[in-house]
Amino acid sequence: MASGSSKSVPGDRDGDSSELSIFIGSIAETRQHRFLVSELRPSPENDRLYKPVDPDDPEIQELSNSIIENGLLEPIVVTRDGFIISGHRRFTACKLACLEEIECRVAPIRHSDEPERYVALLREYNRQREKTLAEQIREGIVSADQNKAFIKLQSHRADISKLDLEGITIRKRKPRSRISKAKQPMLDAVLQILHEMAEFLPTDVRRIHYELLNDPPLVHASKPNSHYRAVKADYNNLVDLLARARIEGIIPMEAIDDETRPITIWNTFNSPQPFIRHEIDDFMTGYFRDLMQSQPHHIECVCEKNTIRKILQQVLGYYRIPLTTGRGFSSLPPRRDMAERFLKSGKDRLVVLIVSDFDPSGQEIAHSFAASMVDDFDVECMTAIKVALTHKQVKERKLEHFVEAKPNAQGYKRFIQKYGKKAWELEALEPKDLQQILRDSIDSIIDTKAFNYELHMEKTDARQLKAINQQVQEKLTECDLGE
Repeated sequence: MASGSSKSVPGDRDGDSSELSIFIGSIAETRQHRFLVSELRPSPENDRLYKPVDPDDPEIQELSNSIIENGLLEPIVVTRDGFIISGHRRFTACKLACLEEIECRVAPIRHSDEPERYVALLREYNRQREKTLAEQIREGIVSADQNKAFIKLQSHRADISKLDLEGITIRKRKPRSRISKAKQPMLDAVLQILHEMAEFLPTDVRRIHYELLNDPPLVHASKPNSHYRAVKADYNNLVDLLARARIEGIIPMEAIDDETRPITIWNTFNSPQPFIRHEIDDFMTGYFRDLMQSQPHHIECVCEKNTIRKILQQVLGYYRIPLTTGRGFSSLPPRRDMAERFLKSGKDRLVVLIVSDFDPSGQEIAHSFAASMVDDFDVECMTAIKVALTHKQVKERKLEHFVEAKPNAQGYKRFIQKYGKKAWELEALEPKDLQQILRDSIDSIIDTKAFNYELHMEKTDARQLKAINQQVQEKLTECDLGE
């Protein structure tokens, strides 16, 4: 390979890690040429990778004075088409020194023909300079061997995609039938329910089931006595109807939720730029003031059903009261966490609002949770309040849609001796009614004056954070990280 020859820049690169060093070595041996300063062009990539050269920088002015006195001791490296690879600071100093011509070394590369190699060379020539974190990030991006990185990524994907398990053979199945005219009355009733519950969506099948019982539609239009009932067959008909209505696009998929089958989605980005923009836009926007900090008691809420969670959150979020939900009896970790929050609050008393079904288990959940907090976690000063559903609420609202108490449920004998075998689920209450019950319970406990003061202070906090947010966004927007 002849020194200084254009053949020293192979057209087909094989990915040899030493190739770039060899290429740079060949540049050092290239014959020098004199260029008019006006013919040289600073690299636009240099300003994107590194901090632009400032002619007013004292170090640049000192370098200019040295060039005036001693001349340009280290030639600038340029491409064949006049773009500077190494020497942007020297070039600026030469302009300040009013030089018309300077000595340069010419690299066997054209900026317009090989932009990727040009940027890699630019990176190599600046390897020893002191850099900011942002400059190091941008250097790392251009320094990575794209071919090697992609091959490694493909290899990793292939490894993790290997399955040692036998795949499931998909059997042919009968296509799901379309909704017939006979199901139209029931579908219309469901659509009306979803319309009335718009602010509580997504909802679940059980909630729709209870709403249908308030004004039962015909399950089959041609059967006058087929009004919707609280029986398994009608409930299964509802499940099937909702599935078909969503598949056909009559009901949005997002309108029906299943809290018992959570889905995990990773928040991914196509590149760093949209992630940076996302982080900048959301900077300091998640502030919630502790509106309960001035209250005499530490208040929390426990609900036995995940399906009711969103209805309760709309109320509890306003007050900033923690909510613990589960499927039946709560496990030990949530109880421990509540005890720790109470201890951290420094308050004298823990008040727990219980929301559970009016059945043997629902009644036992309230007592069990309270007893565990005292016995297992030494929370001596505690008050547990059954907010809903209570026997009094069932009677006052004349709730009709009951279920049979389960004989194998904990506390069954105690429950039926006092209330009988009829039991009611939380879904028997209208969502707004349940919210109002919870709201009234909280208002009866808290110091309203102290709460309103915290609300006022939160508005003051919001104005301050907004001002800071704007200032920081302006500064971060000015920091170019490769966009």
